[in-house]
Amino acid sequence: MNMQTIDPKRFRSVMGAFPTGVAIIATAWEGELFGATINSLTSVSLTPCMLLFCTNEGSATGSAIRKRKLFSVNILGHHQSDLSARFTGKQRNRFDDLAVAFSADGLPLLQGAAAQLCCRVSTIHKAGDHDIILGEVISGEEAACKPLVFHKGVYGIFQRA
Repeated sequence: MNMQTIDPKRFRSVMGAFPTGVAIIATAWEGELFGATINSLTSVSLTPCMLLFCTNEGSATGSAIRKRKLFSVNILGHHQSDLSARFTGKQRNRFDDLAVAFSADGLPLLQGAAAQLCCRVSTIHKAGDHDIILGEVISGEEAACKPLVFHKGVYGIFQRA
């Protein structure tokens, strides 16, 4: 049997057909705030409550989370697409001029988010050029706003059928 692998650009395009939510993972380490946009957030278990997300191997935010072993998940609301773009790429000072509160453990919580969770790192697995970070959920809150959705490279909102 001839097993070929898909071209990475084609794979990205095909996976774009799967709509996702958008979140910013964040932590604080040695007096600095770190955060990155993700759309790989998945609920894993209810007993105990666990989730996972993926981050680029060696990213500054991923490295800070490895060291701190705590992170927040800020699920973005429909009005926060600008934050999604702000927390991608190499931009420094991503938290400047943002309304940020802090959890009891000092984790950054972005104001206006649709939901926020605080987590403790349980396990980290290497997978290709990414790390899969599994976290046990410590706390969570939700707001009354529609979530931001990402599909085929475009932001949108969830609408019930």
